[in-house]
Amino acid sequence: MADRTVLVAGASGIVGRAVVAHFAALPDVRVIAVSRRPPDLDARHRFVKLDLTDAAACEGAAVAFADVTRVVYTALYEKPGLICGWRDADQMQINLAMLRNLMQPLLRAAPRLRHVTLLQGTKAYGAHLRPIRVPARERWPRNDHANFYWLQEDWLRAAQAGRDWQFTILRPQIIVGHGMGSPMNMLSAIGAYAAILKAQGEPLHWPGGPAYLAEAVCADLLARAIDWSGTSPGAAGETFNVTNGDVFSWHNVWPAIARALDMAPGVARPLRLAQEMPQREAAWAAIVQRHGLRAGTLQQFVGDSFFYADFSFAHGRDASPPTLVSTVKIRQAGFADCLDTEDMFATWFARLRQMKLLPSG
Repeated sequence: MADRTVLVAGASGIVGRAVVAHFAALPDVRVIAVSRRPPDLDARHRFVKLDLTDAAACEGAAVAFADVTRVVYTALYEKPGLICGWRDADQMQINLAMLRNLMQPLLRAAPRLRHVTLLQGTKAYGAHLRPIRVPARERWPRNDHANFYWLQEDWLRAAQAGRDWQFTILRPQIIVGHGMGSPMNMLSAIGAYAAILKAQGEPLHWPGGPAYLAEAVCADLLARAIDWSGTSPGAAGETFNVTNGDVFSWHNVWPAIARALDMAPGVARPLRLAQEMPQREAAWAAIVQRHGLRAGTLQQFVGDSFFYADFSFAHGRDASPPTLVSTVKIRQAGFADCLDTEDMFATWFARLRQMKLLPSG
């Protein structure tokens, strides 16, 4: 039996995929990947096909989770159109039900459970509703707005009371990595937009709005933070912001993204990607065929990420306030990994090319 058995819920998403890859590479760790479809990944793991909205299916699957020592919960339900769902009460209840459906039978079936990692994000600070004070700090009182984060956190705290397992909550900023069809994947949104421009002989035009300061985190770095959170005594019961460690603006990083894609940076040419890009399906299909890509249709590759890109690029806004969080707490607690955000984009676009998801030339 492996020393650790890590269950990754939401394994086909950006974070889940990175977490599966991270733990699969470690000795004496058994990985159980749970999602509706297998992660796009060649790594040592056991895949369990499971719809977390189906309580009966979760109950039936729990027998396979008897040896689980850690749960990394990265599963997420988003409604079509993405942004409009962030204030939707039904979406909040579905995300609560998914966590509860998995954890209730697992807690009965897995006596060796020692730790649960739960993800939140900057919506915890109300960044999707209004300008926030910067840098946002974990010690602030809970921001008073409806959010499935609070529903999940309250449920988990109640479930943990009196038990000998612990939990940690991580709040990453814009997460950059690969997840086929994930609804918040900046790599696929930018990559598809760039490939279509490049096929037309165009430079990489800036499609968004005004510049603002932001932070990002590489999915691989986040996976390492998740691993740390389950082994560090100082992380038990705590909440931590986590980022690459630097600050960027899309305007300033745009030339580096263009270089990574072998393109010249273009001019500011506002474009609502969620509206315009689906009309370029034929152009994308031609690129897929010409370069032998395995990315499928735009919807299969990008999902609803064009909506996320429009939001992140501040399209249509006259001004956009900074969205910055403090990472002092996690550094003081012992996790100090950092990464240059420009290097991160270059590395990931190179990976997507190697994976035949974006054209290599």
